[in-house]
Amino acid sequence: MVNKIDSRIQIAEARRIQRLLATCDRDERDAMLLAIAKQLEHDAQLLFAANQIDVDAATRDQLPIPLRKRLVFDSQKLEASCIQIREVAVLDDPLRIVAERRVLDEGLLLQRISVPIGVIGMVFESRPDALIQIVCLCLKSGNAIVLKGGREALATNRALIDSIRRALMPFAAGSGWIVHLESREDVNAMLVMDDLIDLMIPRGSNEFVRHIMDSTRIPVLGHADGLCAIYVDSKVDLEMAVSVITDSKCQYPAVCNAVETLLIHEDIASRLLPDVKKSLDRYSVVIHGDEKVSKIIGCIAATSKDWDTEYLNYEIAIKVVSSIDEAIDHITMHGSGHTDCILTKDEAMATRFLTAIDSADVFWNCSTRFSDGYRYGLGAEVGISTQKIHARGPVGLSGLTTSKWLLTGQGHIVATYSGENAKPFIHKNVPVKGIMR
Repeated sequence: MVNKIDSRIQIAEARRIQRLLATCDRDERDAMLLAIAKQLEHDAQLLFAANQIDVDAATRDQLPIPLRKRLVFDSQKLEASCIQIREVAVLDDPLRIVAERRVLDEGLLLQRISVPIGVIGMVFESRPDALIQIVCLCLKSGNAIVLKGGREALATNRALIDSIRRALMPFAAGSGWIVHLESREDVNAMLVMDDLIDLMIPRGSNEFVRHIMDSTRIPVLGHADGLCAIYVDSKVDLEMAVSVITDSKCQYPAVCNAVETLLIHEDIASRLLPDVKKSLDRYSVVIHGDEKVSKIIGCIAATSKDWDTEYLNYEIAIKVVSSIDEAIDHITMHGSGHTDCILTKDEAMATRFLTAIDSADVFWNCSTRFSDGYRYGLGAEVGISTQKIHARGPVGLSGLTTSKWLLTGQGHIVATYSGENAKPFIHKNVPVKGIMR
């Protein structure tokens, strides 16, 4: 366990080493990523043994089933993680990309380039594979990372960090840019380190994210609940609708992009609901339905609480609506701004939904489970942001960078462009040339 004084020393050191990491060229950072993947595969049995300690403890303590599912780190999770690491390695370098180039005057060139944010503090839940994604995205984007995982995953997280540190030993930047904290007191200490930590990314419930926001002066990239909804329009392919609904709910229900609320147009409810129930019954999904739903299929009577519940399990709330407007109003009132979807053949209706729903991810005729950094081609993600500034939706490499302005002159002074005989600026935009070397 790291005490408050030691955590500050470690984070200060990570901030120093981050400057070295940020100056490493792309080949060096990519080599570090590939070394991590290779080391994790080599240490597989150590990682699985550590994870079993956590899983056994979670079972013994009767932790919620969705949490226990997210906690598992097995061969399948390891393989997926290593695939993601290697895919991050082949992604374009997110650093030193020239976004704007402008000639202010002859010999006076202004450029805006992408740079790392700096030191990122991450407090996350029980998923050990999230730790791997976070570390690797920070490495590729040149950021230091301060990690505090859930206590229920402590043994697994320790083993993962140890393996990653072994992988990075041969490299100049080493692993000092990674800080792994373990106690709740460490989180409170992090929140007052606004002089050392540049961005906080909490992953958890709305209440937890709000607590972090209210307890720190550090900017917070909030990841709220995943209260995702699907609206099924009257003009829809019924077979497709059943398939997409089932995938959105049952492919992996313990995650934030699984659908929790299903809204069905009244014109097709009697035809669609029996097939939806039959498909969901294969997974023993508990259905909470409104009065109209209960007249068509067997279900539990939905209460007002169900429309605001993220089940993270084989449960779903279903409501029959009279129009797309009612569906949009319901999502606006009860949704979390994460991922929402419309199923319809009508392009005009789809366009209306895609425009009206103010969520980070809005889909047409596809599963909500596609809302994911890996599936978007981002390599991996540190989370899905439901905020409207800096980064929104799955946060990958670009979300972990900011920008700075570079101005190159030849002895230019502002006095030349001021006063009665001020020289006018040219302000001519010129083509960008990709990465600044």
